[in-house]
Amino acid sequence: MALAPASSGGESVIAEVEMNAGADQGGATVRVTVVQASSVFYDTPATLDKVEKLIAEAAGYGSQLVLFPEVFIGGYPHGSTFGLVVGNRTAKGKEDFRKYRAAAIDVPGPEVFQLAALAGKYKVFLVIGVVERAGYTLYNTVLTFDPLGKYLGKHRKLMPTALERVFWGFGDGSTIPVYDTPIGKIGALICWENRMPLLRTAMYAKGVEIYCAPTVDCMTSWQASMTHIALEGGCFVLSAVPFTRRKNYPPPPEYTFGGLEEEPSPESVVCSGGSVIISPSGTVLAGPNYEGEALLTADLDLGEIVRAKFDFDVVGHYSRPEVLSLVVKTDPKPAVSFTSDDEQSFAAKRDDVLKKT
Repeated sequence: MALAPASSGGESVIAEVEMNAGADQGGATVRVTVVQASSVFYDTPATLDKVEKLIAEAAGYGSQLVLFPEVFIGGYPHGSTFGLVVGNRTAKGKEDFRKYRAAAIDVPGPEVFQLAALAGKYKVFLVIGVVERAGYTLYNTVLTFDPLGKYLGKHRKLMPTALERVFWGFGDGSTIPVYDTPIGKIGALICWENRMPLLRTAMYAKGVEIYCAPTVDCMTSWQASMTHIALEGGCFVLSAVPFTRRKNYPPPPEYTFGGLEEEPSPESVVCSGGSVIISPSGTVLAGPNYEGEALLTADLDLGEIVRAKFDFDVVGHYSRPEVLSLVVKTDPKPAVSFTSDDEQSFAAKRDDVLKKT
């Protein structure tokens, strides 16, 4: 392992770690960076400032794709119960939700345009987790942007985990994209939905080659899942996990951690990272890192995908469709549908404007 400073100029934001320097350059290679850092909770403008600094550092190091953790913008509400017990909700919990919603972003919205501009400014593919605000419902969402500053689309987490189901809505089959780009086919699933075999199969069927798995799962068992997916899908797996301390959240009583015997100290680690980059052969190219905030960078030899698929193509020669098959329902599931020409025209124009940004 070698330490390598970023070359973007100015003081380094956090350490750059290059794990596979000297990778075979005989075939097409892509340099990618996984960000392991904390959000600035309840402060979206400050988080966006941090996003730019981290993108600039990764781009200065030559990265073509930068992946951020789950809900990096908006933040993961570790320890928050939102005042919930069966049959009751507290006034403070409702106020906590109001503040959490205020830190979320609209898609489309000004923050999306800002992120698109950053991707264009630093000429990178940007994959980043956000808390998406859609009216009064929030979604755990991943946004993807290209180096021309174009918003490519979003994926909404299909199945929030445990108490997450209270404060995040459920995605549907209309937002499971895989983007065909000059650096490979890019897709993303969020946290424990990566454990859903049928959802992974849908991604493989779409040809995902650079499989992004932003999460807040810092348990060592997560590494087994990431290695399995790389082997199963014959793809590169990039997992971004935040490294967060208690001091990255507002102090009590504004923000309190439930389920603990005592309030954590400011330096207590809330989420310990574990970001990783894994090849289609199951080789760990970078990480896992549990030491602090970091940028993990690796060069991906895309020829490895073909070599891995020769052994095992999960939706090709190894699929046995006459025995096993999957149907993915990709139509959106809105609560209310309008059928008038005016409404359809408005929606089409809105989507067209957003895709051109």
